Amino acid sequence: MGFSLLKERPFSREWFMTYALLAGGAFVLAFGYSCFMAPYRIVPGGIYGISIVLHHTWGFPIGLAALCFNLPLSLLGTRVLGPHFGVKTFVCFLLVALFSDTIPWLLSVATGAPVDDPLGLGDEVLLACVFGGAVMGAGVGMILKTRSSSGGTDVVSAILHRWTRRPMGQLQMMVDSGIVVFGFLVFQDWKVPMYSWLSIFLMGKTIDLILQGFSNEKTFFIISDKVEELRRFILDGMKRGGSIVPMQGMYNRREKEMIMTVVSRREMMTLQHAIYKIDPAAFVTIIDAKEILGEGFKRLGDEE
Repeated sequence: MGFSLLKERPFSREWFMTYALLAGGAFVLAFGYSCFMAPYRIVPGGIYGISIVLHHTWGFPIGLAALCFNLPLSLLGTRVLGPHFGVKTFVCFLLVALFSDTIPWLLSVATGAPVDDPLGLGDEVLLACVFGGAVMGAGVGMILKTRSSSGGTDVVSAILHRWTRRPMGQLQMMVDSGIVVFGFLVFQDWKVPMYSWLSIFLMGKTIDLILQGFSNEKTFFIISDKVEELRRFILDGMKRGGSIVPMQGMYNRREKEMIMTVVSRREMMTLQHAIYKIDPAAFVTIIDAKEILGEGFKRLGDEE
């Protein structure tokens, strides 16, 4: 019943938007793999990391090689985990495979650049590594926003998690690192793992940015003996809301109240200055609010 709330009605507006975003994410991800990673033998983990190694070793098309891995892995994942990833994951890795093998050829025809260097970056490996990681992260972030997956080592990590109960993130890192080391052993080039891990790091940061956005809001936790004055300033002076949480001091177990409120970055200094003026002895904790959904900020529907 819970999962039914997350499903889009076929051919509805939400359904078309979801699959458009999925196709866009697959295109961007494939562009990163085929135009930034593969030409420079950068192995960004995952099934496509293995496919890049096979491409440079035996000439296998990258997308086709990835498809040969993804199909049995997804079938195994469905058998072990149940229909967890669903139809969208199959659609996603099929599109990524198709785009990975066609984008370099189309760019080569359009620009006259060689197929093995469709962007004409030459020996700018670091440039390819940095922008490739960002581009792939953007693609994966778009795919994850559709509540889907590009398959591959996501499935492997999920299966290992089922069998070992170790944290998913740790298992994903171990699998991807093993693939990077495999690339190093095949290519016999110590620069391969360095560029590869840098790409994986940038990819992860970009995924976080796509999913969470820029942190423009700040959450204040204010412990003060002048809660009422601070409450009036936040409500009347800043037109913001918040919560007052009863609490107890750890040292003397004295009953106190804590204000929790969220303000924008430009309002942060205003509130800090007001707290100092009202109660210089207040204890204040300020943290980044990764995402704020609800009245006064971003609407819940804007996330879809």
